[in-house]
This record gives sequence, C-alpha cells and structure tokens, in this order.
Amino acid sequence: MHLNNWRVQDAKIDPILVLTVIALLGLGLTMVTSASIAVAQRRTGIPFYYSLHQWVAILTGMGGAAVVCMLPMKIWYRLSAVFMMMALASLILVLLPGIGKVVNGSARWLNLGVTSIQISEFCKLAVIIYLSSYIYRHHEVLKHKVSGFIRPMLLLSFVGALLILEPDFGATVVILCTSLAMLFLAGVPWWQFIALLGVVAGVLGTVAISAPYRLVRLTSFLDPWSSQFDSGYQLTQALIAFGRGEWFGVGLGGSIQKLFYLPESHTDFVFAVLAEELGLMGGLATVALYILFVWRGMIIGLNAEKRGDQFAAFVGYGISIWIGLQTLINIGVNTGILPTKGLTLPFLSYGGSSILVICLAVGLLVRVDYENRLARSRETIIGRTRKKH
Repeated sequence: MHLNNWRVQDAKIDPILVLTVIALLGLGLTMVTSASIAVAQRRTGIPFYYSLHQWVAILTGMGGAAVVCMLPMKIWYRLSAVFMMMALASLILVLLPGIGKVVNGSARWLNLGVTSIQISEFCKLAVIIYLSSYIYRHHEVLKHKVSGFIRPMLLLSFVGALLILEPDFGATVVILCTSLAMLFLAGVPWWQFIALLGVVAGVLGTVAISAPYRLVRLTSFLDPWSSQFDSGYQLTQALIAFGRGEWFGVGLGGSIQKLFYLPESHTDFVFAVLAEELGLMGGLATVALYILFVWRGMIIGLNAEKRGDQFAAFVGYGISIWIGLQTLINIGVNTGILPTKGLTLPFLSYGGSSILVICLAVGLLVRVDYENRLARSRETIIGRTRKKH
C-alpha cells in the first residue's frame, strides 16, 4: 500500500471516548427527564418540556461536534484570537441593559430573541483555545521569563472581572483553575505558580466575602443543618436524597426529593437525584464514566504532544481538565464538600448552552485524536515503504 493511495477514512477515532460521551449524554437525558417531570408540569403544563429541550440541545450539539470534527486544528489555531475577542465582547454585551437577560439576579444570558445563550459556557472553551495557542507561540518564554506568564494572566483577570460583574463566581473559578493547570503543564516555574496562586486566592477570597449572599453560601455548607430551612435548605435536601438512595437507589423515577423539595433538581443538583434513584453504585458508576472521559482526553493530549503539535495537545489537556474540574466541583457541592457555586454537571445537567459547548469541546477532542491517528498511520506506511525499498 503506497502513501499516495492511502485514504484519510482509514484513520479511526477513539471508540472509548465516543462510547463514554454517548453513555454520559444518554444518562443525562434520562436523569433530566426523571428530575424535571414534576417541575415542568407545574411551570408549563407539559411534563416532558425540559426533556424535549434537552434532546434538541443534544442533537444540535452533536451536529456542531460533527462540523468541528471536519475542521483541521490549524484552523482553530488561526481563529483562536478571534474567538477570544468574541468571548470578551459577549461578556461585555451581556452586562448591558436590554441585551443581557437577568435570571435570579444574574445577567449571564445573552438574549437572541428566539433563545438565550449563557456566555460563560462559550467563554470557557474560547479561553482554552486561545491559551493553547499562546502556549504554542510562547512556550519557551513561559518557562524562562516572568513576562510570558504575566501576559495571559492579565487577560484572564479581565475575563474574571467581567464574570464577577454578572455575577458568575463558579465560572470564574473554573476558568482560572483550568488556565492555571494548563500553564503549569506548559512548564511555568514553581515559584511563579505558587506566588500567583496566593494572589488569586486572596482576590477570590475578597470577592467571596464582599457580597453577603456569597459569604452565606461559603459558611452555610459547613453546618447546613443549623440553617436547615434557610441558607442550608438546598444542601440538606440534597443530603436527604443521598441518604434515601442507599446502595442501589429507590429506582429510576422514584425520587421524592425532586417533587419540589430539592431546588434546581434538574440542573445544578441533578447528581443528588441520580444518587437517590440509582444509589451509591449508580453514583460511583457515573463518576467512573467521568474519570474515563478525562483519562482518554489527557491521553489524546499527550499523544498530540508526542507528535509535536503543542496547540492540539493543550486543547486536549484544557478540555479534559475543565470537564474534570467542573464535575468535581458540582459533585462536591451536591455532597456538601464544597459551597454552592451554581455550576452545572457536564453532560448531565439541563441547559442548552452547557450541552452545546460540551459537545463542541468533544468534537475538538475527537479531531485531535483523529489527527493523532492520521499522523501515526502515515508514519507506519512511510516506514513500511522504506523497508520495501
């Protein structure tokens, strides 16, 4: 078989990654359907209202992922600065009256007339793509000069400030922590990293205690039962759901807490409903799926780095870290380990913007993996051709 006759269709994609994503999306649709029936019936009169919207979001996201898969990574590299500028412009627009949509006191949604999109979700992916391109362009500078580290942090500080104004403290934490992890993997010296962590911790701590509701969230999770019917209500109801689930759950659809006891049962606290209906074993199986996804994503990034594509490698690392971190925070909030952040559980929680962006991110991962396998196949064919001659 000659190189000229080799077809790109011969390269395959990671079946473990794809099957894991399908399993998570399927589980998410099932849990959103179960957790939202009562709420949907009361609010809209249509029991499957949120379920149908989630299904549409998944189909749209899968279509978007297919488009992303067809675009070479070099195109994403060239457009990285454009995506970042669009994200910054959107974060500013969402704060303008009449353009940004306010829900529960937060201006996180950009009103497009027929629908609304949550800008912070798209911003997460834009930051990962841009920071990956920056690491590719300034990899040596990052390792040896403080200026190489300060420049991206100034941009991230501006992004964080805009998110805090919405306010969206959870997205700020996820973006900053993911970015810091990416820069650490890029080789930033320890002392710079530790110094910045101290500054970030101080800033986030100041922001957290500057608003009364944030301070309440930070303190109520330490002893939610002392304010069971006030600031600790949501967490205590989630803990009750975990307790009712025991080892194997009360059965799919059998949750009591979703019947107006647990607020946000189909969004931020869908994992608590899952644990109630599927039990500890179901919760652990779900966590295993997330670990599998993150593992495959990191392997894809490592393979890209081995073949010398630094940009694709850090896109893979960034997406994996982001999904893993947000999952860890959401489950930590559900179980009372962390204070409430208002973050969705990737793949599982209800939310069109979240599902769409997650699917686009998966599309990027699949594209990186495809190019890894493409390069490996070409190397194999070239090696065989040389041996024959």
